[in-house]
Amino acid sequence: MTQTIDFQRPVRALQRVVERVDDAQVGDPTPCSGRSVGQLVQHIVGLSAAFRAAADKDLGEWTDTGPDESGWPALEPGWRESLSERLPALVEAWRSPDAWQGMTRAGGIDLPGDVAGLVALDEVVLHGWDLARATGQDYTCDDATAETLLGFVEQFDPQGTPGLYGPAVAVSPDAPVFDRVLARTGRDPEWSRA
Repeated sequence: MTQTIDFQRPVRALQRVVERVDDAQVGDPTPCSGRSVGQLVQHIVGLSAAFRAAADKDLGEWTDTGPDESGWPALEPGWRESLSERLPALVEAWRSPDAWQGMTRAGGIDLPGDVAGLVALDEVVLHGWDLARATGQDYTCDDATAETLLGFVEQFDPQGTPGLYGPAVAVSPDAPVFDRVLARTGRDPEWSRA
């Protein structure tokens, strides 16, 4: 079993980015091809609820639906309030050792709790970076989280995994760990909204 990971730092990094999103930016492009800032934010609203439910083994609507079954939704009113409630709940849910044990479901796929936890961490961190880049903000991933994610993403095909990652982007082998995580998931660490 994967050691329990504290989501506090990665979620706080995401919250800082979310708090600084300007309403005028919701139509801007993101590193997620063809997705706007508003669509990315709404995706984060959904994944925060879905992965809280996966941690709690609360199987149902949130855990049974794949993230792209109906496309990335448009931004809904009240998203700031939703995230202010859902992101802390996500942190608390993954603090329970039970979240990391047994089986659960996410995106309509049954998987071990420890794998679901890594997928949730991956989603929080990568989309935090995506949103920061799209809105011209700084984003920092702590070293321990970056190392954990690198070990996770290196398990996937560097040619890309449909629905998860695009083909890996070439970076120097001695690039910072988080840059290697981004590159392995098909993201250009130098991407900017310009």
